[in-house]
Amino acid sequence: MTIFSSPFRALVIGSSGTIGAAFVSLLTATPSCSMVLGIHRHSDPSIDYQFPNSIEAAAQELLNQGPFQLIINTIGVLHSESWMPEKKLADLNFDQLNTLMQINAIGPALTLKYFAKLLDPAGSVMAIISAKVGSIEDNRLGGWYSYRASKAALNMFIKTAAIEFGRVMPNTAIIALHPGTVNSKLSKPFKGEQIGRPPADAARDMFQVIQTINKENSGSFLSYSGEKLPW
Repeated sequence: MTIFSSPFRALVIGSSGTIGAAFVSLLTATPSCSMVLGIHRHSDPSIDYQFPNSIEAAAQELLNQGPFQLIINTIGVLHSESWMPEKKLADLNFDQLNTLMQINAIGPALTLKYFAKLLDPAGSVMAIISAKVGSIEDNRLGGWYSYRASKAALNMFIKTAAIEFGRVMPNTAIIALHPGTVNSKLSKPFKGEQIGRPPADAARDMFQVIQTINKENSGSFLSYSGEKLPW
């Protein structure tokens, strides 16, 4: 039994991306979801982590459409046309480090800050897409410095916010979710099309995990299978 009641209202942040769009489709077809709203860089309101002011502005514009019982944040970046994940320390560069920290950690942290007011204090979940490679304890292969570090920073923001929410919004759970390898632009350079799962399957798996969340799970780092991952 999830922490939020049925019917519920959902907000998907990053709904133009592969996983975000899959969540919108899934929730639209879910009878217990009475409304699903998606926002992204080109929506109205828009949200773009390269323009931090858009985060507060989007939250403010959506106030009259809340509260939401479920908010899912799917925004993230691994590579660009200019660079790929680093294989060695010598590959580190400022632009890549700065961009991944801004989009994978700082943006979601500010989203936590400003979108918290849109969560239903009577019972709600904010699920944020993280990545298993952000686990410090599980890091056995090395490499991917910027991505690993940005996701580890994201996980710390989530864990710390969950502790605060336990005091001020005890019926709200904040969790980090690892989606696994999904067929997407993000995973395509790494054989994601061959080894990944369809986006619809990934969204379904993660939603099944979300539906089991209660307030005692807040601050958890969970896999799409429901496995609790090490920080």
